[in-house]
Amino acid sequence: MSGTATDPDPGTTADKLSTPGARTRPGRLLARAAGGAAGLTVVAALLGLVRDQAIARLFGASHASDAFLIAWTVPEMAATLLIEDGMALLLVPAFSLALTRRAAGGHVQDPVRTLVADTLPRLSGALACAGGLLVWGAPWAVGVLAPGLDDPRLAVDCTRLTAVTVLTFGITGYFSAALRAHGRFLAPAGVYIAYNIGIIGMTLALHSVWGVRAAAAGVAVGSLLMVLTLLPTFVRLMPGRSGRRTVRGGGSALLGATVLAPVVLFVVSRQSQVFVERFLASSLPDGAISHLNYAQKVAQLPMVLSMMICTVTFPVVARALAAGDREGARRRVERDLALAGTVVLLGTAAVLGCAPRIVEVLFQRGAFDAADTAATAGVMRVYALGLLGHTLVGALCRPYFSAGRPTWYPLGAMGAGLLVTTAGGLLLTGPYGVEGIAAANAVGISTAALLMLLGLGTRAVAVRPGTVALSLARPVAAAAVAAAAGRLATDLVPGPVTGLAAGCLVVPLTFLLTGLVLRAPEAVHLLALIRQRFPHGR
Repeated sequence: MSGTATDPDPGTTADKLSTPGARTRPGRLLARAAGGAAGLTVVAALLGLVRDQAIARLFGASHASDAFLIAWTVPEMAATLLIEDGMALLLVPAFSLALTRRAAGGHVQDPVRTLVADTLPRLSGALACAGGLLVWGAPWAVGVLAPGLDDPRLAVDCTRLTAVTVLTFGITGYFSAALRAHGRFLAPAGVYIAYNIGIIGMTLALHSVWGVRAAAAGVAVGSLLMVLTLLPTFVRLMPGRSGRRTVRGGGSALLGATVLAPVVLFVVSRQSQVFVERFLASSLPDGAISHLNYAQKVAQLPMVLSMMICTVTFPVVARALAAGDREGARRRVERDLALAGTVVLLGTAAVLGCAPRIVEVLFQRGAFDAADTAATAGVMRVYALGLLGHTLVGALCRPYFSAGRPTWYPLGAMGAGLLVTTAGGLLLTGPYGVEGIAAANAVGISTAALLMLLGLGTRAVAVRPGTVALSLARPVAAAAVAAAAGRLATDLVPGPVTGLAAGCLVVPLTFLLTGLVLRAPEAVHLLALIRQRFPHGR
């Protein structure tokens, strides 16, 4: 095998894509990098399902599971801010610029080493202080997140245990951004495997002694395993000591307060949709927060897979902008939006068509009964309507921040979406319960996605909103047909496992065939991506 994302050759995937000699192979290199990372993401997602199954089996949808999920808000926010979005949006462009300067030469100190020396120690110290403050202020944090809890003590204990993720996720996100900028995608994609193993192991080993606190302790242990997973590769990639004193301050131009503030506030506003949901659900009967969580975790799996495309190409866009190639960046972003949207629409069709069977097969055992299945499946179908919006927001924020220039527009768009979510939730929670909360989420995130798409062309990368909308119209139609076919198949075939298997076969087949009939080029691109990842004759 040659040219994979794990190629031991010093030239990484991102390096090869940025050189003239690689013009004939960027599609294959990106496909293999995305495929390898997606494979590890699938494994991590499966372990995540095992984790959720264990918690559902042991604690059902109860006060204990609700308490853990309130504490789970801490690692959820930390993961979004420090691993996936915030840290990546800041550091991938910073490391990409440092690598571009290193390649240009003429520097007394290595720009990459200077960047690390100037940012990593201060970041680690600040995050350690923030984690300590959260441990001290856990009662206040729980009171803000879920004021409707009758007894918040269990949630406070769990929050104190999960507070360690503020530091460990920050270090994990820093290492991940550095590796992705170097074109190394497999190790960052594998961190959630270690994370879920830690949670599952601690939960199964100690639940009889600590109850749901064992799961919270597993979050802390799993986050430490994430750091250890990346540390060897990060150390190998960093340049050795040169014997000269590193000049501080020269490597963090892209990490100043004027750039940091818009990114951090954007990520916080995006994650605040979860805060709104749990705030509203805390006033509903016990189990409401759990139903929302299980539905969201499963429904968003297609979005996680689709975002791997943009994760792999983000360093390519950042390097293109650093080199002044704005036309190349535009083509890359438009192609990514179309392909990521097509992938998530295929997943949306599967969720809409097969939701009850999915929940029944995954969770209906132990303390999780048929009523919990029906409630979770209903919420999952509503959540699925916003998956395209979630994917577009995640994909669009990358080009906004790729150039390292301060821009407040994404925060404004996300703030408008959050306002819609909050207003919709207040109106719909009373009459429709958790499904009303999910509907408000879908409308709010779709509003933010539309605003971000309309504003991108004049503020970052000159994408054409009309072209993107047309490229997604036919996959949307294909998803609607596939969802109807999947629902019919799961209803006609008896048995939860066999019904789900029938739906999982019918949905993608119907989606691809309908896309080809409608002459959707994205369906052809999706097939080509699969062929590039798994070429014949190898």
